[in-house]
This record gives sequence, structure tokens and C-alpha cells, in this order.
Amino acid sequence: MTTRRDFLVAAGSLAGGIGVASAAGSAHATPAAMEEAIRKAIGDAPVRKGRVKLDVPPLIDNGNSVALSVAVDSPMTPSDYVKAIHVFSERNPLPNVLSVHLGPRSGRARIATRVRLADTQTVLAIAQLSDGSCWSDSAHVVVTLSACLEEGLI
Repeated sequence: MTTRRDFLVAAGSLAGGIGVASAAGSAHATPAAMEEAIRKAIGDAPVRKGRVKLDVPPLIDNGNSVALSVAVDSPMTPSDYVKAIHVFSERNPLPNVLSVHLGPRSGRARIATRVRLADTQTVLAIAQLSDGSCWSDSAHVVVTLSACLEEGLI
């Protein structure tokens, strides 16, 4: 008969093994992975520059908590509003950093948050509008101390 202690030790060993196996893989996305994440989020809609303002510091000392805001030029009326705002990064472990869904009653098409950035990279914000169009803005961010480590810390 298995004791509770033996079960917990075995479960902890299994969980530790899973963590080590997943940490052994690549901890950075690639530009191709970011393109795939964009395609999953917005489909094959063409993305144009403009109407979106991505605000993120160009140089940060520590990638653990980076202030990021996105504002979209939209009247936010029932016939013309922002449906979603997506933020992507090309070097984080997961390229889809943030997706926010909005409606005409949201008031303003503006979000502000803090994100982790793994390394020096380009951050991309895409807004989907109710008419089906997609607009974007991007920023290059230099990170001097990475937040998402490739190996070693579990």
C-alpha cells in the first residue's frame, strides 16, 4: 500500500521532471513564431501602420516589469469601434504577450499594463477594428537585464 508521503514524493519528482524537460527547450520565440501567433490572432487580414500608438521605453534596465500602453484612434461608436488589441514580442518564450477584447461601450480604446520582456526585441501592437481592418505600431526595446531566463531557474 502506498502511503501519502510516498505519493507526494513521487508526484513532486514527476512535476520536477516535467519542469526540467520544458526548461530544456528554447526559451525564446522566433520571428516566425511571432508571425504564426499573429496569424492565429487576426487571421490573414492585412495589417497597416497607423491609428495605433504603442508606448514602451526604448531602453530598460530590467525586463521583469516594463510599462507598456497602447492607444487606438477610434470614436468607439456602435458602428466604428476597436474589437481587440493584441501585443506580440519576437523574443519572449511565448510571442502572444497580451490580447484584450473591447466593444463599443468600452469608452476609450486604451490599455496600460506591465509586461516581462526576455531580451532586446521588437514589440508589436495590432488593433482589430469592427470594419475588419487591422492597424499596428511597433517599438524596438533594448533590455539590459533579461527577465525570462533560458535555463537554470525553476
